[in-house]
Amino acid sequence: MKEGRKPVRIFIAGDSTAATYPQEQAPMAGWGQMIGRLFGPEVEVVNEARCGRSSKSFIAEGHLQRIEEAIGAGDYLMIQFCHNDQKPDEERHTDPETTYPEHLARYIELAVAKNARPVLLTSVERRHFDEAGELTPSHGAYPDAMRKLARERGVPLLDLCPRTQELYRSLGPENSKRLFVWLKPNEHPNYPDGVQDDTHFNEDGAAQVAALVAEEIRKSDLPLKEYLI
Repeated sequence: MKEGRKPVRIFIAGDSTAATYPQEQAPMAGWGQMIGRLFGPEVEVVNEARCGRSSKSFIAEGHLQRIEEAIGAGDYLMIQFCHNDQKPDEERHTDPETTYPEHLARYIELAVAKNARPVLLTSVERRHFDEAGELTPSHGAYPDAMRKLARERGVPLLDLCPRTQELYRSLGPENSKRLFVWLKPNEHPNYPDGVQDDTHFNEDGAAQVAALVAEEIRKSDLPLKEYLI
């Protein structure tokens, strides 16, 4: 650790696109699983992202409370939800104009109360190309709702939604599959029947998205950027 630098922790609150996966689900991986390798030894990543959770259910199931009990002054809380907030079930659904920003505000307020730094991240895009080969955005009003909240609360925003859209478009409909868990039958022992998943990243895709997160941090005013390698 460089002289004068205090250790810092990054807590991640999010869904399956950021989560850490066990070996039996490899090569599926989340960007939160990969982001730690982009920082120096002064940084510890505490990845609390959980599959299937929304900004609402993450709180209801006690995951935010676990962060509250551990986070402290000088730490960071990265907050990324949307995929499951869009789901229709009552346990997870939030409205982008009302309950979505209301729930996100609870994460922000927790971090501030603990003298930690909240950071909002718009959700990674799904891979969905139409018949003309054009990427179709899938998050509706949620990214703009988060951007509005970030402005209102003065919270740093890492705008990952358009960055991932740019990445997929640059690769195109076929090559973008290489970022996701697309496997033929018997190609991988964990998925003997094969899989075609346009939401969850493989290890290479998760690493590339983590690199986008790092790029957004470098462009920001966050002191965290000084810890990037």
